Amino acid sequence: MLLVLIFSIGLLGLLSGQDVSFSQFFAAPLHLNPGLAGVTDAPRFSLNYRDQWPNWPNAYRTYSFAYEQPLNALNSGLGLRILTDDAGRGIYRTTAIAGVYAYHIKMRDDLSIRIGIDAGVFQTRLDWDKLLFGDQLDPIQGDNGNQLTQENRPDNLERTVVDFSTGMVVYGRTFYGGIALHHLNRPDENLLDVNENLRAGRPLRLTAHFGAQFSAGPGNIGRAQAFISPSILYMRQAGFSQVTAGAYTGFKSVFGGLWYRHSGQNPDAIIGLVGYRYQTIRIGYSYDLTVSGLSVGTTGGTHEVSFTISLADSDALARKRKSNRYNDCFALFK
Repeated sequence: MLLVLIFSIGLLGLLSGQDVSFSQFFAAPLHLNPGLAGVTDAPRFSLNYRDQWPNWPNAYRTYSFAYEQPLNALNSGLGLRILTDDAGRGIYRTTAIAGVYAYHIKMRDDLSIRIGIDAGVFQTRLDWDKLLFGDQLDPIQGDNGNQLTQENRPDNLERTVVDFSTGMVVYGRTFYGGIALHHLNRPDENLLDVNENLRAGRPLRLTAHFGAQFSAGPGNIGRAQAFISPSILYMRQAGFSQVTAGAYTGFKSVFGGLWYRHSGQNPDAIIGLVGYRYQTIRIGYSYDLTVSGLSVGTTGGTHEVSFTISLADSDALARKRKSNRYNDCFALFK
């Protein structure tokens, strides 16, 4: 049974060792690339919730909170991000807390670079009391969770380590491109002292993203009333890769988007987004329609909700956007 336990925890570690990938990546910029810290027009709070494959028992749920603000006098941006990934309804939980800093370098009027760093702590935790072992199963009736297990509880069910990431974004008036490296120090999240080969740490994650922004109509608040922003996102971690390509569009208070995600050698999902912006508040909902061999009936797809609120009144934001209307192409991140 100990071998089964080691295998189970190892499997959980393998699954959770792959970072969450938000479908609404533009609504979680600090998770995407530290170089994006402070691209907002004003200080803001962001909340993200992701419910992946709800038809599966003990599906993944991810919660994210972020605060960021520009420091224009210092050509900088600051941020704080907190992310919790819940696997197995609390059986295995990972939490990351980090501070983010980005510095803005203006190369010329239509070309800039932002370089960011991300430093914080990364914690993994196993809830032993929610595990079910073979000696708790009745041979006839099955689950008998009230029966106490004879398995020995490990001494260490929680681990906290430091974590570092970095990223860079190059952008102009109509395009942007960025690259980020997450978990530079490969934080070791394993809870059991077993085979050293299992202690390699969380794999390095490479993220590359590119996009553009094109006006689709006249504007009167410092940006086009209507715009379209095609984008492509590539991620690779521990031999697993995925590509997401599509476009985001905004018109006055309404926005939406459509993307296709391909993982490894297989199709993964079609992502649809709808959202509404009211003054300083933005709310978005997206749904991942599974198109792989698993089928949407098996997984239930993936639901994701984002919420952001800027700490400035709408008139102040309008004046800010008007003064910066030619400076960048980050409308979808704002």
